[in-house]
Amino acid sequence: MTPAFPVLVVGDANVDLVLHGDVVPRFGQVEQLLDDARLVLGGSASIVATGLARLGVPASLVAVVGDDEFGRYCTTALRDAGVDTHVRIDGAAPTGISVILSAPDDRSILTLAGTIPLLTADDVRAAVAATGARWVHFASPFLMPAFAAGLAALVAELAAAGVGTSIDTNWDPTEQWSGLAEVLAVVDIVLPNRAELTAIAAAVAPPEADLSSPELAAATIVARGARVVVKDGSAGGWSLAALGVPVRAAGLQLDVVDTTGAGDSFDAGYLAAVAHGVGDEQRRVRWATVAGSLSTRALGGTGAQATLDELRLHVERLE
Repeated sequence: MTPAFPVLVVGDANVDLVLHGDVVPRFGQVEQLLDDARLVLGGSASIVATGLARLGVPASLVAVVGDDEFGRYCTTALRDAGVDTHVRIDGAAPTGISVILSAPDDRSILTLAGTIPLLTADDVRAAVAATGARWVHFASPFLMPAFAAGLAALVAELAAAGVGTSIDTNWDPTEQWSGLAEVLAVVDIVLPNRAELTAIAAAVAPPEADLSSPELAAATIVARGARVVVKDGSAGGWSLAALGVPVRAAGLQLDVVDTTGAGDSFDAGYLAAVAHGVGDEQRRVRWATVAGSLSTRALGGTGAQATLDELRLHVERLE
């Protein structure tokens, strides 16, 4: 295995308040008792960056936090996890926060974006120059509307400089997916879950496109130039590229504690395989599914992320 090249993650740094137990709200001033509640590092980009660092990748994060206790908490947690932080402090807004109502098989997320939308393309350019990143991963761009509007041009600029790129859109709160078609034409890898795959394909496909299966939906995205790597829940994950057939890998069978951030850890596993020079696509997907599975063993997105040795051990057992 070759030494991993540096990866820069771009996007959201915030805190997550993860609530576990009887979490479906009942209004009318009903008081509900929880099994657990944790304040943890959150944000898709932050979870991916910490996952990469635990998997032996020189990982950096560029984001914006507020001049407040939550912002300092995020920065400290990232540095403690081994992430090289390029986090700008902006007192114009509070650090973002998500309240996560976590059930074993699903979750609901309530988010205050706070400083997340204040990230700029110049922040990213400065971080790329400072870190020498050979790969840039974008997370949750639709939480940053002004940034997302210029994302296609930024990705094209990075590609012209020989930098690989990937994107995990997460859900678009507006459900418009504006500008994404242009991004898909220049980005290398897209990492949606099943729901995002369906929505993205419907947004960018021509009217006559057949979207009757996940594979056909993925093919409409692949036709624009990107490889699609799909997070498929308990079924694991799969990958599709131009002129190819889906490459699949199962996840691990575990007692799930919390699925928060499992998709981000999946992203970290796949990108770590890329950064470490893993050339076989099925093994890359297996890295992703194992990393995503192992992350569900504890509350929060980062509490149970796999180390490189742990991941390799599980991958070898599956081969």
